[in-house]
Amino acid sequence: MNTELARIHPDAHCELDFRTPLELTVATILSAQTTDKMVNSVTPTLFAKYPSAVDYAAADVSEMEVLLKPTGFFRVKTKSVIGLGQALVARYGGEVPGKLADLVTLPGVGRKTANVVLGNAFDIPGITVDTHFQRLVRRWAWTQESDPAKIENAVGPLIPRKEWTILSHRVIFHGRRVCHARKPACGACALALWCPAYGDGPVDPGVAATLIKGPDAAARARAAAFGLPIRTPGEIAALAGGEQSA
Repeated sequence: MNTELARIHPDAHCELDFRTPLELTVATILSAQTTDKMVNSVTPTLFAKYPSAVDYAAADVSEMEVLLKPTGFFRVKTKSVIGLGQALVARYGGEVPGKLADLVTLPGVGRKTANVVLGNAFDIPGITVDTHFQRLVRRWAWTQESDPAKIENAVGPLIPRKEWTILSHRVIFHGRRVCHARKPACGACALALWCPAYGDGPVDPGVAATLIKGPDAAARARAAAFGLPIRTPGEIAALAGGEQSA
């Protein structure tokens, strides 16, 4: 399944925009209960106004709340981000630490955020257990654990350590685009052959195709509707081009 995930989601990546470990830490804190797209619409202004931990530490609460309001739970997030800056200045010289044990002591940073930062800003492999990851690995019977730390421990030995970070992105992409919480697109899923939860969603390819999301959803839907296997983005582009020229 991991091999097939790599084939169908070669574009999997962290969808939060960032340039530094600090920016990614802040963006990940802001991503709680909202979309990456929403966070990315807010962070350019935020990062320009607060380029360092010192700036976050000295930030005016009211001003930051105005900036963060579109992301939801803005008062809690404002408290976390300012507290993050203050903790980094007080304990780590204003720099984001590159160790899990240190990261999880920071305001607003739990294991999920810490693994996002380690894997994507420091290139230290980590498994990011968000709601999509938790849902899918349980559907696939990789584990029946519900605690994020226990899920990490259960899934880790199944996959080479060097692939932990990219695995997380692939699973999250699949959860967002195909294997939805309420109605997974089973009939249009490339993992159907190995999935013990096949049938939880519509198995008719045409019906399932309408549930697919993402930038290439239309092309994937056409392929599924005609009984073709789910393709990579490059193959989909070629298929779409062939249809247009026919």
